[in-house]
Amino acid sequence: MVMQYRRITRVEELPHRSEFKPDELFLVPTFELAEVLIANGIDSAIVAIDWPSSSEKRDLLHNPPLSIGSLLPRCAFQFDQPILVVLPTYNERQNLETVTDAIRKYLMTDILIVDDNSPDGTGVLADELSRRHPFIHVLHRPQKDGLGSAYIAGFQWALVRDYQLIIEMDCDLSHAPWDLPRLVYHSTSADLVIGSRYIRGGSVEDWDARRRLISQLGNLYVRMFLGSRIRDWTGGFRCFRRALLTQIDLQRVHAKGYVFQVEMAWRALRQHARVREIPIRFRNRAHGRSKLGWPTIYEAIKAVPLMAMGRMASE
Repeated sequence: MVMQYRRITRVEELPHRSEFKPDELFLVPTFELAEVLIANGIDSAIVAIDWPSSSEKRDLLHNPPLSIGSLLPRCAFQFDQPILVVLPTYNERQNLETVTDAIRKYLMTDILIVDDNSPDGTGVLADELSRRHPFIHVLHRPQKDGLGSAYIAGFQWALVRDYQLIIEMDCDLSHAPWDLPRLVYHSTSADLVIGSRYIRGGSVEDWDARRRLISQLGNLYVRMFLGSRIRDWTGGFRCFRRALLTQIDLQRVHAKGYVFQVEMAWRALRQHARVREIPIRFRNRAHGRSKLGWPTIYEAIKAVPLMAMGRMASE
């Protein structure tokens, strides 16, 4: 199939959903216009942002689509601030090299792999990648201690260095690497940018009914206690500004499992942070099994009411 570009320069030129063609790629001049397209149901994987090259903006004209379903940029976006992507890993050997390669195709950034002594050899592969690529760093932890503590360790590692934007994402291709420049761009006007499945234009693909129900009920439960200013409280694709992480006392973050995402967003709001959500399509992991289990759900059921009462802030 020969893919055809449709260049759109103004909101008035946006096609109606019924006019979308399966072989079309969309070329727009700004991130803002790209967000309008994505909010109207266009997959971000087929939206190309065509900016003039400069020290802060790199041309993003695309070659044919990659096998993972995205458009491959001619060169990665480069911004004027040091950026770090934190990748927590536990038994992610099958995904790790694919993910790190994909990240650098879309964004000029350093990558920190936080490995919890994975029995499948993920840490060994991480060290090999670090020797091969100066932008990859590895933080080894002695044992599996939860997603939240892995991210906290990664954030603390970043804060003793000069990184100004710190991104968290999963190491399983459920978070699309071609959305990374969108997160970074919108951090210019927000302290925390969340890739959201539950705002207009966001979605979840390839989940079974049980996983969808748990996620939707979980977010509904959180909104009942903490409000609806954030729609995707549990989403794990985020970009933090350094200043916000320094304001949050990371030593007091309690959550170990996926409720860590809720606690970090809650603590950000308590700091009067500017929070923005942008739509993403969350895809099921490429390899391996989800680490979401009943202990994580039970932790969230207990922790969220404590946040609502403000008790966790002072502990």
